[in-house]
Amino acid sequence: MSSIRRVASWGLIVGAAAAAGAGTVAAVQEYKSGIVWPEPPVVDPGPPGGVPSDAIVLFDGKDLSKWNGGDQWEVKDGYAVVRKTDITTKEAFGDCQLHVEFATPEVVKGSGQGRGNSGVFLMNHYEVQVLDSYGNKTYFDGQCGAIYKESPPMVNVCRKPGEWQTYDIVFEAPRFGADGKVEKPAYITVLQNGVVVQNHFEILGDTYYDRPPAYTKHREREPIRLQNHGNPVKYRNIWVRDLKPIVGKKPATSGSGG
Repeated sequence: MSSIRRVASWGLIVGAAAAAGAGTVAAVQEYKSGIVWPEPPVVDPGPPGGVPSDAIVLFDGKDLSKWNGGDQWEVKDGYAVVRKTDITTKEAFGDCQLHVEFATPEVVKGSGQGRGNSGVFLMNHYEVQVLDSYGNKTYFDGQCGAIYKESPPMVNVCRKPGEWQTYDIVFEAPRFGADGKVEKPAYITVLQNGVVVQNHFEILGDTYYDRPPAYTKHREREPIRLQNHGNPVKYRNIWVRDLKPIVGKKPATSGSGG
């Protein structure tokens, strides 16, 4: 067969395949769930590193007026220094996205759990550990980024002492039945310095030092707590967003005829 005849035959084959494909595409129908969704609200994310427009600013570097016990901490130069006592938000939260910036002391003192120790407690019950874990050995489920005594961080991404670090936390609150039993456990995702260190971890219960974690029934919304562990850890730029799922209206199902 000459080269001209081979090209012509190949053209006929390609053309037939294209025609068959076009017919197949035309026969496909789009899937539609039938769910009627509300329009998602518009949120201005702000500039890089900024605060979303729907966030509640808990500390902007000026004062701790939104915190119980905030007057016991030192506020200067746009940050707060841990002093004397734990502090808790005056407002309560459930499912939320929380942003916290912290820095362990630049001058290193102590070791293990005695070095740059603090903590972020969701709902006043569940702790994400804050610790100077830069070259500082301790038990793994107690180092920075851990869900204290429950889950070590997947990786250690701590910066040097004195350098600012970030936590971005997505938290799903637990649900309790009227009898106090857990109907749905809490879940938490933590990004430290932009790196995932906890990935949708199922929280086992309240944070304790001297006994295993266990749930105790509490309200649907509880305050956020920052811990005083005797070390002058710094905090700045703290904000939180309530998380509300988009709920659609499912189509009515027709009953079977008789």
